[in-house]
Amino acid sequence: MTTDRTLIVVPTYNERENVASLAARLLEVSPAADVCLLDDDSPDGTADLALEVFGSDPRFSVLRRRGLPRGYGRSLVDGYRRCLEMGYARLLQLDADFSHDPASIPALLEASARADVVIGSRYCAGGAVANWPLRRRLLSRFANQYVCRITGLRARDTTSGFRCYTSRALRRLLDARVAGEGYAFLVEAVYHAHREGLSIAEVPITFTDRREGKSKMSRGVIFESVLMPWRLRFAKGRDEGGRVKDEGEAVEL
Repeated sequence: MTTDRTLIVVPTYNERENVASLAARLLEVSPAADVCLLDDDSPDGTADLALEVFGSDPRFSVLRRRGLPRGYGRSLVDGYRRCLEMGYARLLQLDADFSHDPASIPALLEASARADVVIGSRYCAGGAVANWPLRRRLLSRFANQYVCRITGLRARDTTSGFRCYTSRALRRLLDARVAGEGYAFLVEAVYHAHREGLSIAEVPITFTDRREGKSKMSRGVIFESVLMPWRLRFAKGRDEGGRVKDEGEAVEL
């Protein structure tokens, strides 16, 4: 059954310290949205705690990913499928560690009325990063410039995991079989959205480093992220210059 509601998906792995307060905040700031945790069988009992606290709320659910190839990108793909199968109009994704402020959700949802893909951007006008050391800031800036130079993308924050997609965009991404992990998945998704001619917008957010728990960054994730722009550039369907065709530009909202 088709609905105008939003599904908020949150990939989780060992986020017991954050999950209860985050779920409560999401349900509070987004009354016209439902919340689904995409839990990769967290050993620390993230999913069990969430269900213990919020299991009776009809707006809350957990998708447990057991016995499957697991990871950030695969979790999001399952979330995209769930969103379409249940007839939601749009999907909003964010991290579980409070690096993405739930207070910014209304701005992303508002922008989704005018764009198929909305990126919560640290690097468009008005965006910011809080409590990161200079080295981390420079690395993040370099990573985004690196992606854009190789692929021709114009979005300023291609590695942001704070995003909103319309159902139309989700169908296109699933058809494109986006398969990366970590930041590579995020870059691949916005690349395919651009190639498909979907409208892409950026709204400013302030990114804050995680409150509790440990980062899931690994050498494998970093290595894949370095290779992904080159894989995309030399994929089939390029224009003669090896870059994506100029089908649209990310705009700030």
